Amino acid sequence: MKKHNLTLLIVIIIITVLAGYFVYKTPWRLGLDLVGGSHLIYEVDMSGVENSDVDSVMAGLRDVIEQRVNLFGVSEPQVVSAQEGDSYRLIVELAGISDVSAAIKEIGLTPLLDFREVIINEDESQEPTFVLTNLTGRYIKSARMNFDQTTGAPQVDIEFNDEGAKIFEQLTEKNTGNFLAIFLDNNLIEMPRVSEKISGGKAQITGNFTSETAKKLVERFNAGALPAPITMISQQTVGASLGEESLNKAIKAGLWGILLVIVFMIFYYRLFGVFSSLALLIYVPLTLAVFKIFPGFTMTLSGIAGFILSVGMAVDANILIFERTKEELKRGLSKVAAIEEGFKRAWPSIRDSNISTIITSIILYYFTTSFIKGFALTLLIGVLVSMFSAIMVTRTFLRAFIKDKQTNI
Repeated sequence: MKKHNLTLLIVIIIITVLAGYFVYKTPWRLGLDLVGGSHLIYEVDMSGVENSDVDSVMAGLRDVIEQRVNLFGVSEPQVVSAQEGDSYRLIVELAGISDVSAAIKEIGLTPLLDFREVIINEDESQEPTFVLTNLTGRYIKSARMNFDQTTGAPQVDIEFNDEGAKIFEQLTEKNTGNFLAIFLDNNLIEMPRVSEKISGGKAQITGNFTSETAKKLVERFNAGALPAPITMISQQTVGASLGEESLNKAIKAGLWGILLVIVFMIFYYRLFGVFSSLALLIYVPLTLAVFKIFPGFTMTLSGIAGFILSVGMAVDANILIFERTKEELKRGLSKVAAIEEGFKRAWPSIRDSNISTIITSIILYYFTTSFIKGFALTLLIGVLVSMFSAIMVTRTFLRAFIKDKQTNI
């Protein structure tokens, strides 16, 4: 049994070392409150949009804005949608951006969707020539994803208004047998072949689509076609020096917090506290590694606060176990038996308290703004890893090194 626990402990230590190396080598994705940048809030005018199209328009606008700010050096901008009463808003965080005014100007432009004729050059190695037409996204009435009844493949159904239907009919008649290119913000998104003249203002775009790419194309169509202008109503700028100062203070607070917890545990619980502290030192790199692996994770000041709070909760489970173990020792059980009984009897309390925190974190993540989401996400991940740390790591340490013949624990 001891040999098995030592082997498991070695495996945990190896994983921890690898996690620490991964955390050290992989750069953090930091929020604007740590590296500086701008926090922009846009209000979206939905007065001309049908209720059924609101979600699609918001998703399309968010996608277009993300593409636009990428041009200004923000590789992974934070663009989230929010609703306050009847007001729809887009919150844009541009971390580490240098030319904020140019980015704001670019974001404020109305998404441009247009159709172009395609002229294939005689030299096939050259790119085709695209000729502008007067058919643009403002003539599109709606766009929806559908599925081919024969093959089941995703396709995009679009419907033009009366004026757009006439232009589209003339355009397809002229280009029957040729390609018709579709551009969004001067970027080619699709180039279907026109098989026949299309009347009635309805058309289908088929291609090598997945459900996800077809859905995204629909969102872009609706964003460019429906009248949903955006107006900036708030701008907050954080200087890079202020962000760096905040980061340094947050790191210092985290280190002091971990150190004080370790000192308290060793002082109060002696040998138990030593093992608890070692488990905490394993908990920290494992949790930070999960943060970096988590897709789209951005570390912010609120996220650091959530992580520091989770450190305290990580040893909270150990305290419940140790106190219960002391009670079992007073009852006359051997040290090994008391430890096993302490874990067994403390588990219901640990489970229930952590589940309560997990539920709270999930509610905060899905029903609050991005600032609180960072706190909720780090707290949620921290609690999940702390359950592993308290139950698996601490228990393995105690099983491997505590013996009945020891007199002081």
